[in-house]
Amino acid sequence: MDIKDLGFTDEMRTFGLEQGLESFEIGRVTSEHRERYDVLTSNGHFDAELLGNLRFTAESREDFPSVGDWVALSPYDEDKAIIHGIYPRYSMLVRLAVGKKGEKQVIASNIDVGLIVQSVNRDFNINRLERYLTICYSADIQPVIILSKIDLLEAVELKSVLSEIGSRIKDVLVVPVSNQIEGGYKQVSDLIERGKTYCLLGSSGVGKSTLLNHLCGQEQMGTGEISESIDRGKHVTTHRELVVLESGGILIDNPGMREVGIADSTGGLEMTFDEVLELSEDCKYKDCTHLHEEGCAILEALENGELDQESYNNYQKMYKEKMHFETSAEDKKRKDKGFGKMMKQVKKARKQNKY
Repeated sequence: MDIKDLGFTDEMRTFGLEQGLESFEIGRVTSEHRERYDVLTSNGHFDAELLGNLRFTAESREDFPSVGDWVALSPYDEDKAIIHGIYPRYSMLVRLAVGKKGEKQVIASNIDVGLIVQSVNRDFNINRLERYLTICYSADIQPVIILSKIDLLEAVELKSVLSEIGSRIKDVLVVPVSNQIEGGYKQVSDLIERGKTYCLLGSSGVGKSTLLNHLCGQEQMGTGEISESIDRGKHVTTHRELVVLESGGILIDNPGMREVGIADSTGGLEMTFDEVLELSEDCKYKDCTHLHEEGCAILEALENGELDQESYNNYQKMYKEKMHFETSAEDKKRKDKGFGKMMKQVKKARKQNKY
């Protein structure tokens, strides 16, 4: 397999030459297991670990390889290798790390298209769709909404769901699919292009693994049985994994994410809620809080029904999360800087005492 089939670009090749990495083998991380990485190269799979110097100089989790990364490695056994460098990422999907203030969790990297899968059963939540859209837009990734399990709805009900999505989400392709309908996944298959990388996003049990199996043409990931009492699939994907499709596309599956915390969403919120941004520019006051001011274009649009109240509430909630993350990240950075300064002082004192 040629590395171009895995998505390797001329820009990456130029970077490798500039950094003196041409003597190393080039591979792409397909899965991660406690700081050990499965890496696929033109010569096959390798079980790789990070060079000690890279591990010790890493300042955050983002400095470690993630699924989708391109790495320079040197094999030292039949299937073992050492990772000597990580190529720059042209996109990186991140979310707020659960339970860790001011920290981001890398979902996957070097993604071209985010396939946001949501089922039409009781788990359907348009607010969550807007969250995934914000994450994709923040990473400059093209989003596509895959609406699964449409066989659970009558035609009129499906039309209503599509209308609800269309009223709040503009200019995003929505593809309805079903495992029970012949050819129900063909439109998704037709979207896949050779050499491009696609990432599956969505909660547990919405049909991501079923979609992956259809695209692969085989049972790549196990799919859980549906519990009739809760009308939801069991969580079956427990790790991120990159697979190469017969069509030539590259697909990354993800564990279901019930919580999708907003981290660094610069630009993402504005693109998801572009209507809010446009209206705010017409407010009477530049520092308008959009809460009570006379002449607020957003309040007028809400009152006139021109702006969806629930969508605006969702925007406010995510905006507050974004501001909270930025404050927490700044606090963490300040504390880390202070700790580093203290350690330098300790080392200096020890050195002086030694002599």
